[in-house]
Parts: sequence; C-alpha cells; structure tokens
Amino acid sequence: MHHSPGTPAEQPAPRRRRRWLRGLALGLSLLVLAVAGLGWLLYEQLNNNIRTDDAAAEELRRYEKERPSASVTGAQNILIIGSDTRSGTGNGSYGEDSGTQRSDTQILLHLAGDRRSATAVSLPRDLMATIPSCRRPDGTYTNERFAQFNWAYELAGTACTIRTVEKISNIRVDHHLVVDFNGFKHLVDAVDGVELCLRRPVDDHEARVRLPAGRQVLHGEQALGFVRARYSMGDGSDTERMGRQQQFLGALFKEMQSDGVLLNPTRLYPVLDAATSSLTTDAGLGSLRKLYDLVRTVRSIPSERVQFLTVPRRPYPYNPDRDELVQPDADRLFQQLREDRPVSVTEHVRPAADSKSGGPARRPADAGSPAATGAPPTYEGTTAARGICD
Repeated sequence: MHHSPGTPAEQPAPRRRRRWLRGLALGLSLLVLAVAGLGWLLYEQLNNNIRTDDAAAEELRRYEKERPSASVTGAQNILIIGSDTRSGTGNGSYGEDSGTQRSDTQILLHLAGDRRSATAVSLPRDLMATIPSCRRPDGTYTNERFAQFNWAYELAGTACTIRTVEKISNIRVDHHLVVDFNGFKHLVDAVDGVELCLRRPVDDHEARVRLPAGRQVLHGEQALGFVRARYSMGDGSDTERMGRQQQFLGALFKEMQSDGVLLNPTRLYPVLDAATSSLTTDAGLGSLRKLYDLVRTVRSIPSERVQFLTVPRRPYPYNPDRDELVQPDADRLFQQLREDRPVSVTEHVRPAADSKSGGPARRPADAGSPAATGAPPTYEGTTAARGICD
C-alpha cells in the first residue's frame, strides 16, 4: 500500500519501542536516584543520632602511661554502661532528676581475637573498688577513694569509670557505649518485644512491673522494669538482678540476630533508629558504619558462644549491702580475658549463693574452688542461646 504524496507515513514499530525503552530507562534512573537519595537521608539521620563522647577520650589520654596495654592483637574489650540518669525526655518517671549521672549497669564485653566467641562480664554497681582521682567536667578533681564502683560514674563520668574498670581488671578498655533508660525501652519495642520464660511471677511496684509466671513477651516498659527490679524480687540483691539482665540480654541478642529483623527493612530501620538514638560512644564506634561493623562481627558469633557471667564476688564483710571480689578467682577470670583464652560458665546464675539478705556467701577461693584445686575455672552465668523459651 502506497501513501499519497504529502501524507506522513506511520512511525515504524522499532522506533516506537526505542522511545518507550528510553522513557522506561529514564523513569528507572529517576527511581534509583530517589531511592539512593532517600537511603542517604536515612543513613545520615541514623548517623547523626549517635552521640560521640570526645571528652572521655581526651581525659583518658592524660592517663595513658598508667593504663594497661592491649595484650592480644585483634581482641577487643568494650565497656557497656547503662545510664541511670533521670534527665532527658521520658526518663523523669523513674525518679527525680538530681542533676547527677548514675550508672545502673556495667558490662565488660570481650570479643575474642578470632571473633569466634564473646564474653560479657557483669560488674556489680555495689562492688567495692579503688576509684582513682578523676577530673570532673568543671575542671576540679576528686580524691582517690575506696568506695562502691558506680560512684566513679556519678563523681566524674565515663573516663573515670573506664579507669576504675582498668584498675580492677588490668584489662585495657578499647571502646565504650553508654545506653540510657529510654533508648533501652525503644530498642525492645523496635524488635516487637523479647520472649522469656519466667519461673516465678514478678510483682515489683517500684520498678512498675507485674508479670505472671511462664512464657512472656516483654515490651519496653515491662522489659525495663524486669531488668531493674531489685528489692521486691528474690533476695533483693544485685546478684538476682544481674542474672535477669544476663537472661534478658541473651534473649535480646537472639532476637536482633534473627533474619526477621535483619532482612526486613520495615523492622530493621526502627531497630537501628532506636539503637543509635540511645547511644553515646567513643570516636572509635561513633558512626553508623563502625557500629554496623561491630554488629556484623557479633552476629557472626554462634549464640551458644556468646556468654554472660558475673565477676566472682561475695558480700563485703563490713557492709553486707556491698560486694567484694573473690580472689584469686576474679583475677584468674580477668587474666583469661586479658590473654584471650576461653572462659567456661555454668548453665545459669545461682542467685542464692551469695545472698545479701542472710544467705550463705559464696565459698572463698581456698575452700575447694578451681583456683585452689588447679582445675580450669568455671564461672556462673549463661549463654545467649538460653534466653528464649524452647
């Protein structure tokens, strides 16, 4: 068929297809740019959530000559501090803000040099220790004193706490993380709660938590009450409370490891937002990329090789509401961590072993302990694999 002169011919099909493909390519390019731009904005938001504590690093540099040196290349020791501050949005409901900072929880996390195991050691806040002379934020100095461990944070902050831990353990603290009340609650809510099996009902008015025995999914407020409850649960000691903290952190670790969180963007972003918003870190962990590398490292460790334990201690003879280290058991534990050697724990914490309300104190090291018999030391604790109901 021929077209009459002056009549435009139909465009060939290949030309129309090329135009359509060019339009599709342009649309896809704009979509990719939009997604990349959104991803960049989300990355920047998460990155900006993290607060970096440069003051602690500057203060620690003043005392570099007295600090222990790293013993094993590749191993890392991270001090995790749970801040008991009442200041800040959402924290006032836990008591009046007295203008001081307090540490409610201290955990020394040791990552093995081969990254095939991790050991988290709880340090009781009531542990009696020598707190060195420290520089306060206003430039004045505290006096060296023998006092309960958490005074270091209240008197002079993170750097003083790190120096105190290093004096207790002779282990160099490579990094630190400070987490506050609200951040903890938001993180638990972001993973849609954490499942635990409770052997006994929990009813603590002061911690604002009431739970029946059995399988439970704890959300933010309940979770915070569970790990903080002390005086109306068990014997009222820090021993039981640290046992609950270890149990809960093991379960939280398992939940955050799950593919349901890490491979689901709609769940992963709230988790990252909650985690980064709650953290104050040193510069070595002060970016999303650095924290991601840390999380990726920890995730690669089998949960049964992530252990939680409490430093060997017993009631302080001059004040049963305080603790003292059991020696040489504690020094042996610190030496194992310092030399990056394996640490073994029993199945679970036995809180009554050193009750502060009249129960028998844990046996001294010279009464048949591993330190005396020459057997490999075994410490009371648990693993991340045991946090969730079977």
